[in-house]
Amino acid sequence: MPEVHDTDRPDVGAGYRFSRTHTFDEAQVRAFSLAAGDENPLHVDASYASTTRFGGLIASATHTTSLLMGLTATHLSPKGSVLGMNFSFDLLRAVKADESVLLEWVVTSVDSRPKGGLRLGLDGAMRALDGRTLVLAQGHVSFAPRSD
Repeated sequence: MPEVHDTDRPDVGAGYRFSRTHTFDEAQVRAFSLAAGDENPLHVDASYASTTRFGGLIASATHTTSLLMGLTATHLSPKGSVLGMNFSFDLLRAVKADESVLLEWVVTSVDSRPKGGLRLGLDGAMRALDGRTLVLAQGHVSFAPRSD
């Protein structure tokens, strides 16, 4: 499992950041795309993809966005109960099948929920390690911190 980074804040409040790295490979890109029911040859046929402007396989949007959403659950669940409410994405650039990326989120707002817990607003991104922004994200999760 890639290393997960977070801020030094003990609480999950506005400004709290968390991130991790991920490296794609052709087998993973192909398998994820097929498992998601996406048979686009840009994701599964290396010979075809090599003839396109991308020069090779690219990760599907379902793959890139799932990694971002999954990070919210994986990172926040040890700190409390978390459930995704909504997410939106801007797919800015193709993610190459051999690319290493940084997945990152920052909590932008914290609101109390009527039945308890919190609604966290999040801004996120997937960036290539050279700094290019590949995917931008926004979302909200329902979060109930542990009372340890």
